[in-house]
Amino acid sequence: METGKLAEVFLEGAYESVGQARRETRQALGPDHVLLPDVVQVVSELLANAVEHADHGLVGDLIGLTLTATLDSVHVEVSDPGSASRVPHIPRERPPGARRGRGLLIVDRLSGGRWGTREHGPGLGRTVWCAIPYVRPEPSAEEDGAERFAPWPLPAAFPN
Repeated sequence: METGKLAEVFLEGAYESVGQARRETRQALGPDHVLLPDVVQVVSELLANAVEHADHGLVGDLIGLTLTATLDSVHVEVSDPGSASRVPHIPRERPPGARRGRGLLIVDRLSGGRWGTREHGPGLGRTVWCAIPYVRPEPSAEEDGAERFAPWPLPAAFPN
């Protein structure tokens, strides 16, 4: 199994970059990588959040994507200009039927809670990171595996 940095790319702060990030991820991991569906899903969620929530506006603002393999996981890092008014968080409540607001919940579930943020200082941006483990942790007593890791149907392209 290959370890080390798999990819590092810089993308425009535009929604079209989400598709490009998915393509870069598929190429970096290869079509047979056991974590490919989960990593592609996480990359999609984190890139979409960066595009939507970061304070863009300067010419040349870019979003960085770094993929690194370790012996026990694939690490995903998305760096963006940050936001002066928002901190990445999982919403406590979501209206029934809401189609938005699940991104970090998906990241949390697929990473087994192994995610966080690094602030780089005022005006220097933020990195949101997660580690997708090769072996998912056992669900806690108050949740079963189906609820913990697939709280809603995933698209057919990303089977659980």
